[in-house]
Amino acid sequence: MSERIRLGVNIDHVATVRNARGGLYPDPVRAAQEAIAAGADGITAHLREDRRHISDADIDSLSAVLRDQARPLNLEMAVTQEMLAIALHHRPAAVCLVPEKREERTTEGGLDVVGGHNWITPFVGRLKNAGSRVSLFIGPDPHQVEAAARTGAAVVELHTGSFCDAVRDRRLDAAAADLEALRAAAAQAHGLGLEVHAGHGIDYDTVAPIAAIPQVMELNIGHFLIGEAIFVGLGPAISKMRELMDRARGAMA
Repeated sequence: MSERIRLGVNIDHVATVRNARGGLYPDPVRAAQEAIAAGADGITAHLREDRRHISDADIDSLSAVLRDQARPLNLEMAVTQEMLAIALHHRPAAVCLVPEKREERTTEGGLDVVGGHNWITPFVGRLKNAGSRVSLFIGPDPHQVEAAARTGAAVVELHTGSFCDAVRDRRLDAAAADLEALRAAAAQAHGLGLEVHAGHGIDYDTVAPIAAIPQVMELNIGHFLIGEAIFVGLGPAISKMRELMDRARGAMA
């Protein structure tokens, strides 16, 4: 049996629903607690520069609650001085550095570690010194993987959006090529001593091939689970995803 793969649940879009009307409901902290009860191994939250969903107050509350429950908070953030100061204040268990454009609806691609190596590396160092495990969100490109290893980051999270989109659009040749790129990147990263995570666009139809990649140790999934929760509830949505992940991992035995 391959090592159990972890599930991080991104609760950003609980905050999106809350912010549509203002006020306090629905509460992302409550969503985090229910996600953990349903089998999530940790909680991911992206504090964007424009605060379009998760707020600073959410990070305050999530940090306290998850620390009490001995569960990790994975803070996704842009590589900016403002976000660095926030991360150094809270010292979350994990920080994932992501690219960010204000006009995008969601994260559109991976971080350009090759082009930004000289300014990403100091960020990684300061976050590591504060006790956070640092991840870089990158595309499955061998040059980006190699550059990520040179920053001193402990983890790479591979962007799975292209593969998931190709599966949904029934572009089978493209999906096969994207999956092979993910497998190759995961093997390369593992060989360089990096822990491998994956995420973006994953749903019930796309999770199994990604979870079956033996080097992938964690999936971070958000939008689909929050959307599915509208119909079946958050607990059942997460429990089904957990079951599919475990089944795919078991198939590697």
